[in-house]
Amino acid sequence: MEKQYQVVEEKGANQRLDKALCLLFDISRNRAKELIDEEAVLVNGIGTKPSYKVQTGDEIELLMPPLEKVEIKPENIPLDIVYEDEDVLVVNKPRGMVVHPSPGHYSGTLVNALMYHIKDLSGINGVMRPGIVHRIDKDTSGLLIVCKNDNAHTQISKQLSEKECKREYKAIVHHPFSHTFG
Repeated sequence: MEKQYQVVEEKGANQRLDKALCLLFDISRNRAKELIDEEAVLVNGIGTKPSYKVQTGDEIELLMPPLEKVEIKPENIPLDIVYEDEDVLVVNKPRGMVVHPSPGHYSGTLVNALMYHIKDLSGINGVMRPGIVHRIDKDTSGLLIVCKNDNAHTQISKQLSEKECKREYKAIVHHPFSHTFG
């Protein structure tokens, strides 16, 4: 087990614990909840719930289990590249494609395709998510920014977290909703 430790400052304060873990330790919200449920997260030395509201000065300890060794293989999957330069790539991810490998999805992902088509990708998110700065769900299509180097990755991540660039979502509805939202 790898022990990671953070004292909450501005980043992560006033957030639910599961969301704060995403910001502080760069893990998914689902993974954060799993670790909390497995009692691998302590706040000020005590286990707590995902809904705990993190405060400035809280000491968060995370026991991260070792990553299972999985070899991610490049696959010749066609990519819809919308833009590319020496630092970034913008790709239109089709509906039904998983962005990065995860349990049960070690092939056929966007990362498998990127590894085949792009020589160098940012290594900031490790071997499971090379170049991936953000993601969208499997059943969602849309544009993703992929970084080819760590400097671009750092800059794009910062712009996203500081809301200097925005993401816009549109939905196409084929059938009327059966419930009204108020």
